[in-house]
Amino acid sequence: MQPDTDTLRAWYREMLLVRRFEERARQAYQQGKIGGFLHLYIGEEAIAAGAIHALKPQDHIVTHYRDHGHAIARGLDPKRLMAELFGRVDGYNKGRGGSMHFADASQNFWGGYAIVAGHLTIAVGLALAARRSGSDAIVLAIFGDGATDNGTFYECLNFAKVWDLPVIFLCENNQFGMGVAIEKASAVTDVHKKACMADMLAHQVDGMDVVKVNALFGRIVEEVRAGSGPQFVEARCFRYQGHSVADPDQYRSKELIEQWKRRDPIERARRMLIEERGVSPDEIVALDAGVEREIDEAVAYADASPAPDPATMVEHVYANPI
Repeated sequence: MQPDTDTLRAWYREMLLVRRFEERARQAYQQGKIGGFLHLYIGEEAIAAGAIHALKPQDHIVTHYRDHGHAIARGLDPKRLMAELFGRVDGYNKGRGGSMHFADASQNFWGGYAIVAGHLTIAVGLALAARRSGSDAIVLAIFGDGATDNGTFYECLNFAKVWDLPVIFLCENNQFGMGVAIEKASAVTDVHKKACMADMLAHQVDGMDVVKVNALFGRIVEEVRAGSGPQFVEARCFRYQGHSVADPDQYRSKELIEQWKRRDPIERARRMLIEERGVSPDEIVALDAGVEREIDEAVAYADASPAPDPATMVEHVYANPI
């Protein structure tokens, strides 16, 4: 089903917001305002917008450390997210989580996790809890292609299928696990086929097309909610940046990167709005300017937020600190 114009416009704005958030985060990292590692989502925005907007508020999201786009798509405030990147007290985790650990329990957004495939165990646990409590909530577990060569991945798919749990496994296959091309690391490069080990229904979708992603998720989310059991989705995509901002990205050719940029999800949505939906270019320009203002406000908010008091170093570490 094709989205109406207002929905497509909202998706376009959200994808652009994620792109601009990431670009300003990269700039702040290079200015020394963000510490640790910074993994950018640039190029993959259609997956977050398309998949997450098929969920309901009671549904759970557990994701990996390339998590900024997922958080924004779930509705977390870019100002507080930027403050978290800056390590400031007004961040979602009071500056203690940083880039790889965005989380907001009020949104059932249970965070980014730095251990490759490790968070899939949490997703399966949340799905088991939903089933036992009688809730109609489902769980979306997001991970990269590198996680599919990890033993935990297979264990989690197996248990989810054995217990018939309401979880969707979403692999963002951007073709590279850190600096290693998938064909050099995995015997199966169409990773949705790996779900056959658990006899699980699996799909492959163009992760550069927000309309196709949402159409698929709009269907399977309700199937899983209705009791179909777990399902698997491979969204084929490409990250335009290196694995992290610190990655010199010498292992991919410029030609390959440009090839994928010609399928850019934001440009695709912009063309659809103008050429197929009759939205005026002036309206798009105004919308773009609004996104720029929102990002400027987010950076200003993060800059103005204070750093945590060193005396609070041991606070907010455990749920019930001693």
